Parts: sequence; C-alpha cells; structure tokens
Amino acid sequence: IFHLDFYGIEELKQIALRSAGILNVEIDDAGSNEIARRSRGTPRICNRLLRRVRDYAEVDHDGKITQSIANDALNRMEVDVFGLDDMDRKLLLTIIDKFDGGPVGLGTLCAALHEEKDSIEEIIEPYLLQIGFLNRTPRGRMATRRAFEHFGL
Repeated sequence: IFHLDFYGIEELKQIALRSAGILNVEIDDAGSNEIARRSRGTPRICNRLLRRVRDYAEVDHDGKITQSIANDALNRMEVDVFGLDDMDRKLLLTIIDKFDGGPVGLGTLCAALHEEKDSIEEIIEPYLLQIGFLNRTPRGRMATRRAFEHFGL
C-alpha cells in the first residue's frame, strides 16, 4: 500500500522560495513561511497561494512578498492561519451548529452541505483529520474540541 503524507512547513517554505524564483518574484523568508503555514501540507496549494499573493503584492504593493503582505492577501482570500478555506469552515460549522458537534453520518452531512460524498471524503476531510479538527467514528463525523476552540466556541 502506498501512503502519502502531508509536507511539513519547512519543505513547503522551500517550495515557495523556489517557485518564487521561477516566477521572478521577490519574497522574504517570513513571507514564504506565511504561505507555507497556510498551504494545507500540499505543494500544489502552496504554489496556488503563492501566485495569488504575488498578484496582490504586484497590484497593491511594490511586488515584494513579505509576511505582512502575505498575511493580508491570505486573509482577504479567507484562508485562515490553519489554511482552512470557506468549505472547511462550512463543513465544521455545520457539524457544530446543526448537529451539536456530531456524530453525524456522511450521507446526512452531504445533504446538509449539498456536497458530493467523494468531495468530502477525498478533498475536505483528510486535512481536517490531519490537523485534529475532525474525527471519524463508527457513528459518524465529529468536530473535535480543537475545532470548537478555533471558532471560539
């Protein structure tokens, strides 16, 4: 069985720095770190975020990516400090608000979110499980204490 792990922040930081060089973008160490932290452990996401932050830096600033500029751009894109996006927040808040934190079955969750089973299982859940915001139990999905704390609940 082949097992893929998420990348660490240092690895993603190096990917961001290398990609910035290829894109001819000036980026400092703290800027690459900010992008890496919010990349969900995935190089493809790191590169996508880098391109979006680059666009923001070029349009609204002098083109150089610093931590402050990366932070501002990512906040405007609604990518939080854990790398959660709108769909992640929607899934977690649905479990928390509509189902009292769970457990909730996958079929019920799909219906509540108007989302396909495969999208939830293959795209959204793996990262939420990895960072400890979601648990899969025999009775269904449950938001963890860490997820509640993240949302200030």
